[in-house]
Amino acid sequence: MFCVLGDCSKEECHHCFPVINCSQNHEICAKSGCCHEIFPHKKILVTGCAGFIGSHVCEYLCKNNYHVLGIDNINNYYDPTIKLKNIDLLKQYKNFKFEKEDIIDTNIIERWKPYKIIHLASMAGVRYSIENPKIYFDVNVNGFINILEQSVKNNVEQIVYASSSSVYGLNEKVPFSEDDKIETCNSPYACSKISMEQIAKTYFQLYNIKTIGLRFFTVYGPRGRPDMAPYKFLKAIMNDEHFTKYGDGSSSRDYTYIDDIVSGIIGSLENKKKIQYGIYNLGNSSPVSLNTFIEYCEKVTNKKAKFNQIENQLGDVPKTYANISKAKEDLDYDPKTKLLDGLRNTFHYLQTLKH
Repeated sequence: MFCVLGDCSKEECHHCFPVINCSQNHEICAKSGCCHEIFPHKKILVTGCAGFIGSHVCEYLCKNNYHVLGIDNINNYYDPTIKLKNIDLLKQYKNFKFEKEDIIDTNIIERWKPYKIIHLASMAGVRYSIENPKIYFDVNVNGFINILEQSVKNNVEQIVYASSSSVYGLNEKVPFSEDDKIETCNSPYACSKISMEQIAKTYFQLYNIKTIGLRFFTVYGPRGRPDMAPYKFLKAIMNDEHFTKYGDGSSSRDYTYIDDIVSGIIGSLENKKKIQYGIYNLGNSSPVSLNTFIEYCEKVTNKKAKFNQIENQLGDVPKTYANISKAKEDLDYDPKTKLLDGLRNTFHYLQTLKH
């Protein structure tokens, strides 16, 4: 391929390759343009790109003309073939590239020098963290430190990263607000997420690296994680199978549809108020009980649920309920999808997997 300077031979570099519709009106580009120009502020690194939320975020970015590099280690916390299918979906976009990398030791930021980062790669799951606490700090905390260290050294403009509603633990006051004092962490997973928030704050104070942490509240939707209740319950009911119900059904969750979560992430990325540092709840602010949730699943599938009821498990919390006024004010966050509609969309997606 034709090369102007030959100093790195990377296709995304305007030095090395003449580009189509060059913004600088270079004669060589007009004559020999061979690839699309990439503007520095459009280079976004997404970690955890093969996951549920990550794949939806990458898809949105690609559709909106960002140049996206996604990394993921494709671990086996759940079936890796699900993640590989997500990568295949994303590869249809010419402005998406994938590299199999682990956040613990990757040097991708040093090599690719993104403008901004959406950091979604983490070990998920409350119950699994109780059985395997060490890996949550190895990945979630040490991996995040690696991302932050490289970001400082390579002048990354901003990091938007995933925290969790789990940080609120056993707090009694509802709805949960970002300035609430965290009384009791209830799982290693939650502790790892609080640690990430504190580390982000420290790096902002020390190095002025801009960070926005997003506390997600029970995200669900098409391509959702198979270990989470929306996926498990709907799939079991549609297949006339039993699922496990924990507790008496009085616990409640603030279920948030994937499209609304993506809108909050993009609002943080584009950051019209130029927020330097912050923590924000991204929820639906409409919690429902487990019993009601099961009734909704029955309604959208038009079948009766079959389940085995056992006691609540270690790490479970009685409720989650997001105060989203801060995100509405700063990020233009405005969740629009009602739970019944979101479950219908998820059920229709699961039906496609049967064919």
